[in-house]
Amino acid sequence: PLVFVDTPPAQLYCKICHHVYKHPVIMSCGHSYCKRCSLSIESCPVDNKKMTSVLSNLAVCEQVGALYIHCRYGCKLINDRVNEYEVNQSGCPFTVKLAERRTHEDSCLYAPISCPNNPMCPTMLRMHLEEHLKTCNNIQCANHKYGCLFIGDLDSQVVHIKSCKYEFVKDFLQITEEKINKMQLSLKQADEENTFLRSMLSNTVNKMEELEKSFEIKLEVLGTNQAKLEDDLREFRQDNALINNQLQDLNTRLHMGGVGVFDPQQIFKCKGTFVGHTGPVWCLCVHGDYLFSGSSDKQIKVWDTATNYKCQKTLEGHEGIVLALTAHGNKLFSGSADCTIKIWSIANLVELNSIAAHDNPVCTLVCTDNMLFSGSLKSIKVWSVESEIITFKQELEGLNHWVRALVAQQDYLYSGSYQTIKIWDIRTLDCIHVLQTSGGSVYSIAVTNHHILCGTYENSIHVWDLRTHEPVAQLSGHVGIVYALAVLSTPEQTKVFSASYDRSLRVWSMENMICTQTLIRHQGSVVSLAVSRGRVFSGGVDFTVKVWQ
Repeated sequence: PLVFVDTPPAQLYCKICHHVYKHPVIMSCGHSYCKRCSLSIESCPVDNKKMTSVLSNLAVCEQVGALYIHCRYGCKLINDRVNEYEVNQSGCPFTVKLAERRTHEDSCLYAPISCPNNPMCPTMLRMHLEEHLKTCNNIQCANHKYGCLFIGDLDSQVVHIKSCKYEFVKDFLQITEEKINKMQLSLKQADEENTFLRSMLSNTVNKMEELEKSFEIKLEVLGTNQAKLEDDLREFRQDNALINNQLQDLNTRLHMGGVGVFDPQQIFKCKGTFVGHTGPVWCLCVHGDYLFSGSSDKQIKVWDTATNYKCQKTLEGHEGIVLALTAHGNKLFSGSADCTIKIWSIANLVELNSIAAHDNPVCTLVCTDNMLFSGSLKSIKVWSVESEIITFKQELEGLNHWVRALVAQQDYLYSGSYQTIKIWDIRTLDCIHVLQTSGGSVYSIAVTNHHILCGTYENSIHVWDLRTHEPVAQLSGHVGIVYALAVLSTPEQTKVFSASYDRSLRVWSMENMICTQTLIRHQGSVVSLAVSRGRVFSGGVDFTVKVWQ
């Protein structure tokens, strides 16, 4: 029973059980709850965040312990269904601090106790014990521990002890008891020695196991170092292959007619690096002076590309990897591994809306003619984006695998899946042509004024004629997946940039289908590209975004 003298302050009540705190603990969310209550739920009832116990709240413990309550022997039950008590006027009148309750109640005169002589006596209050012992009729014989069964009052005890058969052998029994105690003590010491020896044996076994684990760890480190050396050797061979390919490209340029005189303005150089993400940068999108980057750290960073190249804001909200970004009008759309699409205001850089878009991760997004297209596993969904709330229009069917690439050009939508590129009429949303390719899944698509290009799982870039849909060329040179393609067009020429698993970017001249430059500055695979105002932005698994111009 817990009956407070005064009503406790509201801040001392647990928001889960709605009672005064009992063993309060501070949770990872910053709130405090009873220890037992904190184990009954996973999320904080205040802010709905997942929470775990951090440490005991000693300050609240002291405040609760200082509250005055009525002694439990001064309370009576009035409702056993809800375990409700009130003050019993005929019980203990004392009030004590909650923290000192046990000290008082262990000696409370109103506590019910049993007679120490015999449990057959009726239960009584502690204050009546002394009077009872004077008249108790259930006093056992002084030799009851030896087996005497006599029970009586004080007067009969005096008479009985003179004729008690155990009284005459009491000394012998006492000596025997002492010997038994000594034997038990010796046995206990032997058990303790045995326990100590077992402990020593256990420690020895543990040390042997630790030595074995240490040996295994050293072997594992040795294996890891060997694997790292093999990886370094593999990367060196890849770099060597890239350099050889670039030398071959330069040799081709030197011996081909019509290539033109070397122009230093056509050479792209790295002009800077954006650092801030804590995971691979899987997608990039340029809108005006803003560059948006999405990463495995579940964040979208907004970079100023006009003045200081600094991060202006970090957009948070996705619960999975940010895989896709596209801009339309004054809105930014983001797709994530959490299967949602979020809409952001580019003017205010705040979230406007969020929808559950697919049953699987949203891999790619593209906008055109007030329509948003989203790609996922065997699925392309079409959404209307005429207002802040996007609405579902239709799902395009017939896809054979993950849709990782979408490009909208004029009146057509190009989608990449397993060894196929489908061309859709945006006005009717019908598939009007299918391009077959090799090399596994299509990871990237680019469309120029004259060509359709796609990057595949198996190193190659395939090129078709935009008008006739006939194969034109297969661009080789990368060693690994071609993750991204981007087009940079000028009145004089068209260049296509490709980003690959092999840590490089390649620059391709679409006039003669050759690689004119290989860019290597990333420390890992290059997985995303964006083009704006003659500049190329590349995102990599090394957590960085680089600027090329």
